[in-house]
Amino acid sequence: MSKMDLISLFLFKEELLMDILEDLKWRGLVKDLTNEENIKELLKEPITLYCGFDPTGDSLHVGHLVPLLLLRRFQLAGHHPIAVAGGATAMIGDPSGRSSERNMQTVEEIQDNLESIKKQLSVFLDFGGNNPAQLLNNYDWLSKINIIDYLRTYGKYFTVNYMLAKDVVASRLETGISFTEFSYMTLQSVDFLTLKRDYNCSLQIGGSDQWGNLTAGCDLIRKVLGNESKVEAMTLPLITKSDGTKFGKSAGNAVWLDPKRTSPYEFYQFWINVSDDEAANYLKVFTFLDKEEILEIMKEHEKAPHLRLAQKLLASEMTKIVHGEMALKDAKMITEVLFTGDIKDLTHEQVEMCFAGLESVEVDDSINIVDALIAVNAAKSKREAREFISGNSISINGEKVTDVEFMVDKEVAFGNKVTVIRRGKKKYFLLRHR
Repeated sequence: MSKMDLISLFLFKEELLMDILEDLKWRGLVKDLTNEENIKELLKEPITLYCGFDPTGDSLHVGHLVPLLLLRRFQLAGHHPIAVAGGATAMIGDPSGRSSERNMQTVEEIQDNLESIKKQLSVFLDFGGNNPAQLLNNYDWLSKINIIDYLRTYGKYFTVNYMLAKDVVASRLETGISFTEFSYMTLQSVDFLTLKRDYNCSLQIGGSDQWGNLTAGCDLIRKVLGNESKVEAMTLPLITKSDGTKFGKSAGNAVWLDPKRTSPYEFYQFWINVSDDEAANYLKVFTFLDKEEILEIMKEHEKAPHLRLAQKLLASEMTKIVHGEMALKDAKMITEVLFTGDIKDLTHEQVEMCFAGLESVEVDDSINIVDALIAVNAAKSKREAREFISGNSISINGEKVTDVEFMVDKEVAFGNKVTVIRRGKKKYFLLRHR
């Protein structure tokens, strides 16, 4: 995505500069604050703030969008965001929100993940211009601390009683927590201290499950640098789907930001299919539309909810932000094509995107239509297949077929590779030609 695209997508909102905290509250993006009055005072001038992302996977997902877009909101309001990639802490494992130990990853795995995530971060944060964001890796400083220095310099400031009182640790006492994960809080606190000392960072943001880690960082800074140190923390509420599950990959329902894992069409469909209540909330949480725009669209939506105006706007805004204008155009076209069934004008790439989650069957270059229907389980027998064909129920690549002798040929397949079979109005099947 070009810089011009970013500028057009993230239009500067003057009201954010005036009072970003009130705007965030209206959007439901504030859960806990260490000291609201102190934060308000800090935000009267441009500040440096940060949020951490542990690269435990090779792609961020929709659950990461809330803090990412929050950093962008602060950047638009003139503040200086830092995204900290947890190259070191990802090797330890955050116990937050888990009932058991995470699987240890190798340095190489984490580095590969980090390279993939860096590209995604650049879509949301402007790392150039007059107010560039920064991307740092905590491996750069944590890896240089030996165990003796760690215990003498930092460990002495954390009493066991203090750490046991934190929810992030207390919630794991019944099932057990290793010393490795027990120490995660101290390392994240060293991150905040390092950023305060080297970058004058005064605010850390994170999910609500990070509250104990965030406040521990503030405490460490005051103990090391003095009580007059101006540092605060803010958490965001956990954003869930209508069934109460979260967006995270551990919940098994992740919608990935990597288009190879969740296609732009699937991404668009995710937002299109949210409920009315979710749409109203997500427009505030995820988009850069201002209050007046959101209230107006919800007013129009309530007049004719069956038109799903809120969902369509939400899906368009989010797909445009994450994947760009061209991907949004493709997603909308595929949506319309699937509704009408007229797929013949799709490109091979669009077909692959459209049917990414559909199982396919490999066949030879050419196969009889009757055999093809049986191969993809569109018909249980040759007799049933012939009945579907003669009954005008079968389309091949968007064209009706009524001839039982018709040959499904590689030469007329999408990209000479994929044939799409449709039975009736909504059932699709895929053939892949060898």
